[in-house]
Amino acid sequence: MAGKEQKKSFVLRLDGNTYEALERWAADEFRSVNGQLEWIIARALREAGRDKKKPKDKKDGPA
Repeated sequence: MAGKEQKKSFVLRLDGNTYEALERWAADEFRSVNGQLEWIIARALREAGRDKKKPKDKKDGPA
């Protein structure tokens, strides 16, 4: 599969209230719960400078 990233699966346990809130948020965005989690994680990785597609500037890293 050249040029295509493989998706990995894993088990995630959430309490009922968290899952229901996530489900509502996903519905508001016209996404599945899985799609919403992927979006949240991708955004968090970008904001933390940990997204491989866009490396964090060296001067912002630990000394």
